[in-house]
Amino acid sequence: MIENAAETRVETIARLNDRCRQGLDRTARITVTRTCLATLSTDTLASEAVAQARLLQELRRHSFAADCPERDRGSFIIDDTEVFFRIDYYDPALEWGSEDPADASRTARVLTLMLREDL
Repeated sequence: MIENAAETRVETIARLNDRCRQGLDRTARITVTRTCLATLSTDTLASEAVAQARLLQELRRHSFAADCPERDRGSFIIDDTEVFFRIDYYDPALEWGSEDPADASRTARVLTLMLREDL
């Protein structure tokens, strides 16, 4: 007898959120608040590009505690600054909330990187 362990809804959402964080979901969007970008960079485009690259690097390395099973929020430190992130779920047109975050065909993910004052 072959055992087929069905993926739970939470596990499906977590896997899809991981794809978003890793940059593998072509429908997802990753945004950085102005406050966050200004805090981690100087006033040049090159500095902003480096800050964005560092943010994405730390985001992709982030490991989650057991109390966040959907892996949809967290925080990490860059240059003594705590950066928070959150994944929100929308319909594909980004007009309304998603009816089913576990269904990738009906959900667009938006990941926002922000500072505490942006919360």
